[in-house]
Amino acid sequence: MSADTLPVMDEEFRSLADRLGDEAGESAAYRRLLATEDDEELARVLVERERPLWAREIAAFRLGCGGDRRAFEALVLLLNHRDPERCVSAAHALVRLGDPRTPRAAAALATNTLRTAYALHPVRLLTALRAPESVPTLISTLERLLAPDEPHWRVALACVEGLGQLGDAQARPVLQAALPLPRLGGAAEEAISRLPAG
Repeated sequence: MSADTLPVMDEEFRSLADRLGDEAGESAAYRRLLATEDDEELARVLVERERPLWAREIAAFRLGCGGDRRAFEALVLLLNHRDPERCVSAAHALVRLGDPRTPRAAAALATNTLRTAYALHPVRLLTALRAPESVPTLISTLERLLAPDEPHWRVALACVEGLGQLGDAQARPVLQAALPLPRLGGAAEEAISRLPAG
């Protein structure tokens, strides 16, 4: 069963279905989780023991996109996964879910110094959410990543770009500090140009 034969789905759902098809071996369980309209069945997948990760991801994604807050914890775990594609799908579902806990959870992931390698998507999610936590978290995360030999410069760049999109004048000092860094300077200049004058 290909994604083309499934009910109407958005681009992110189609991408998830295509990506997990091989992982699930195109099994009957995989096809059922993609097609079912029973939220209770999906919710059971999140709590049943020994369910494979692909099944939990499908269930969490579908519930989250449908606004069911039972998906929240599973989606937050997926947001911090080592597989970037799982992070992208989780972030999409978390935006659609609209749970008020999401900004705090994303901020906790972005500022966890032990998980900086996986902070890219929490940073991008915070930018998309435009929550009260967004600007302070991006500023504090960027401040600790302002070193010429910083290995997680892509996370720093996402912070710079996010602060430009959010357009909060509080970000000016940290963006100015990023100007001399070759990998960040151009984006920092662009971000500063988007801040209110003052």
